[in-house]
Amino acid sequence: MTSGPEIVVAKTVRVNAPLAVAFEVFAGQRWWPVDTHHLAEPPGAEVVLEPFRGGRWYERARDGTETDWGTVLAWQPPYRLLLTWQVSARWTYEEDPGRGSEIEVTFTPEGPDVTRVDLTHRHLERYGRDAGRMRRILDGKGGEPLAAFARHVAQLEEN
Repeated sequence: MTSGPEIVVAKTVRVNAPLAVAFEVFAGQRWWPVDTHHLAEPPGAEVVLEPFRGGRWYERARDGTETDWGTVLAWQPPYRLLLTWQVSARWTYEEDPGRGSEIEVTFTPEGPDVTRVDLTHRHLERYGRDAGRMRRILDGKGGEPLAAFARHVAQLEEN
């Protein structure tokens, strides 16, 4: 692990959904924009987040091939998820979780039908020389998955 100050990217969205629904939809990962945010080539068909501590987070292709992204460190429905993001600066799977980063997602009710979702991507300093570049990429592109989640929840509300 690289020492030094922690490097973090944080994003927030508010969705018109009760707390438990927001958590369930997020954890279901059906909203994930796998066509633009993927590791597998070609992009996988879906993203899977196993709903328990120690579960896998991975991308599954149409042919069944799986590409790992990380693991579930904390599963605390409907309030919190903590995941490893074991992705190298070259956008390949990093087997050593100590060299990857972490993503914490918290869900806070702001009313009976509104939930604030905070996503904190931390330990980017573990990328060493690539830390600044990864922070810029994740800060710029990091909001896209959370925005896709918010759009998906809004579509569910319309139906």
